[in-house]
Amino acid sequence: SFLLQLQDTYSKSSIACLTGEEMGDFIQNLDLIESEDRAADPCWQVKWHLGKLIKKMMSRSYEENISAVNAERTLTLSHTDGQQPRSPVNRIAAHLTGNSNRKNSLSPRIDSLPRRGNGQKINNWESSRKGLSFLYNVELRNGELVIPQTGFYYIYSQTYFRFRENENEDSDLLAQIRNPKQLVQYVYKLTNYPEPILLMKSARTSCWSKKAEYGLYSIYQGGVFQLKREDRIFVSVSNGDIVDMDKEASFFGAFMI
Repeated sequence: SFLLQLQDTYSKSSIACLTGEEMGDFIQNLDLIESEDRAADPCWQVKWHLGKLIKKMMSRSYEENISAVNAERTLTLSHTDGQQPRSPVNRIAAHLTGNSNRKNSLSPRIDSLPRRGNGQKINNWESSRKGLSFLYNVELRNGELVIPQTGFYYIYSQTYFRFRENENEDSDLLAQIRNPKQLVQYVYKLTNYPEPILLMKSARTSCWSKKAEYGLYSIYQGGVFQLKREDRIFVSVSNGDIVDMDKEASFFGAFMI
């Protein structure tokens, strides 16, 4: 619209004066060459208005570029404040496996103890780099994974229940196993709250025949949960007497997504 106003106001001969002087020098000295003598000069007015428009456009472009640079700098600073994208070096992940060589892997069956939850907590997971297990930027304390950073985590666990007929087994235990029983796996988190918070549970009611030499069943479950720094997660099971802690069959893990 400004150029149309110029066309209506000034003739072609007046606008032709633009070629008589370098516009770059004119724009740089725009504020220094204003004078009452030139105010009435149409050619000078054309140059003056055009120079103002060019400076305005250049200033706007500069401000946009500065805003983009500041936004990128803010994003970079926020990343260095602990929110930086996780690289393979800083990944948070754990995979714990059962250890059939360790006895007393489960906590005592005393459900009334504080901060216990249902079932028996699995205490002694294999966490070293032996076999399939590993820990990356996660600590394991007494069977509990300690969350190092607030965020969303995928948590998973599998428990392998295995019963084999044995003539030396206590008759009461045999009767208990043969009767319909719920096989349950629980995944809990511990926070500042006095009691554990149940995240997941999976169950099946099984009754094994007297003619069966083996009774086998695996429970697997997994899900995404928001965890806070210093939260702890652990696995509990029912019927701890028939849990098989074979490393490929019973495992527990989590990783940040």
